[in-house]
Amino acid sequence: MNTAHESVLLTREGGLAHLRFNRPESLNTLDVPTAVRFAQRCRELAQDSSVRSVLITGEGRGFGAGGDLSAFKGDAAENARLIIESMHEGVRLLTAMNAPVVAGLHGVVAGGSLSLALACDLAIAAEGTKFNLAYVNVAANCDVSGSYSLPRIVGLRKAMEIALLGDTFLVDEAHRLGLVNRVVAAEALLPEALALAQRLANGPTLALGKLKRLLRTSFDHTLDQQLDLESQAFQDSARTADFAEAMNAFFSKRKPVFNGR
Repeated sequence: MNTAHESVLLTREGGLAHLRFNRPESLNTLDVPTAVRFAQRCRELAQDSSVRSVLITGEGRGFGAGGDLSAFKGDAAENARLIIESMHEGVRLLTAMNAPVVAGLHGVVAGGSLSLALACDLAIAAEGTKFNLAYVNVAANCDVSGSYSLPRIVGLRKAMEIALLGDTFLVDEAHRLGLVNRVVAAEALLPEALALAQRLANGPTLALGKLKRLLRTSFDHTLDQQLDLESQAFQDSARTADFAEAMNAFFSKRKPVFNGR
């Protein structure tokens, strides 16, 4: 299959789905067709119950440099709407999925591409990766959930600094702040990211989905509300085949084999 003109590639290996931005000539910037294709790919994944983890990476020299500024020539507001609506649809679908989503980051991670990475459940980055929220540098504000994710990860004061100053920071700082979970050698990025995504794909998918939702919504609830949600989610988990398998494996002194059900 000729993938030269496919802006967002999707490959599958069992329960692991791999999304790859494929505009290396522009550092995987987001134009209207790419954003629309991203949303389409996310719909495909959301509708497929066999997907048990998702890895998102970028082809070429960087994960992504954010919005394609050439897309804003002409009617900038309308083109921005088209890009943002599609990217936001994708984020909503990915965060709602049971399958954990991993970002594999390298090179440049800026603007909407950084916001997307922050929306993922886990992130692994290559040594030498550079980050910049960048919006203020083009007189714009966050999109793709950046204003939601960033303060929840780093705290409000640090989020203000990153957003309002628009400075570039390096991967070690990103790791210190919790923006990425792991830093690996550049040549190890893809193998390590695939291994992490595969580990998650082998996990108890329904329970992982419940964990995702409990953690993501915890800031919006009181303690009493969160306790009630935890109780109900645990009871629901206890009815799954994976829970039964975990119990059987524990008492049989063997490693469980989960099927995501």
